[in-house]
Amino acid sequence: MSRFPDLSPAAARRLNLFAKKTGRGINRFRMIDPGDRILIGVSGGKDSLALCVALAERLAWVPVRYHCEALIIDWTEQPTPPEHLERVRAFLDRLEIPSRVIASSFYAMSRDRPFNCYICSRNRKRILFREAEKLGISKIALGHHRDDIIETTLMNLFFRGEFSTMMPVQEFFEGRMRIIRPLCEVEERDIDRLSAVIELPVFSVDCPRKDQSRRLLIKQLIRQARRVNRHVKENLYNAPWRINAAYLPTALGAGTARTLSEAAEPDYSEQA
Repeated sequence: MSRFPDLSPAAARRLNLFAKKTGRGINRFRMIDPGDRILIGVSGGKDSLALCVALAERLAWVPVRYHCEALIIDWTEQPTPPEHLERVRAFLDRLEIPSRVIASSFYAMSRDRPFNCYICSRNRKRILFREAEKLGISKIALGHHRDDIIETTLMNLFFRGEFSTMMPVQEFFEGRMRIIRPLCEVEERDIDRLSAVIELPVFSVDCPRKDQSRRLLIKQLIRQARRVNRHVKENLYNAPWRINAAYLPTALGAGTARTLSEAAEPDYSEQA
């Protein structure tokens, strides 16, 4: 039975469509097995709350049984007002997802370097891994959606100089932990449409770098590119599965050299 029985028929269809689209990614990448316990990282944003909705709703009709728990990280530098935390936890109770709140610092283990989005993300994952291990849970679900994955692909290319992306399923610690991203087939606009029919108790942290994010720049670039080709996002999402090795340096025998300048010159000294 749905956790939202009082929705209008149109809203119920919207919720059902969202849950099924989430299921498409779960099934494509075989994210959830029978009996799994899953720790959901809840930030208070619409993405992670929508993920909670989808995982709870799917239990009403999928044959696979699994159990979800939620962890909310409350940053001590920007503490969340208690009433906001209470609203989120009440919402999770409605979804029958037990939740806990952990207080921690933005800067834990990283005071020796400038604070940025990567450091914050790394600290969040560190806490999730630690708490999951305490609970005996090996799968952590995060609310990254398809647009996040697309943007990360470009960010890694532009700012890290490498071909890599945000994986729908990512193993850590020799496979002892996995991060799963069930919203990998869901677009950001799908979450916006869901939040129009279900009141998500969203709250936001006053991030000190919210106006300096490189992701904002990438979003603007993608919007501009879509004016020329409306398939830009689909192409970027599918590109990691369409590697044309013949047009990469490995085809030249460059081996594992990270850059052209690091590739060794061939030795012709023993050739005629």
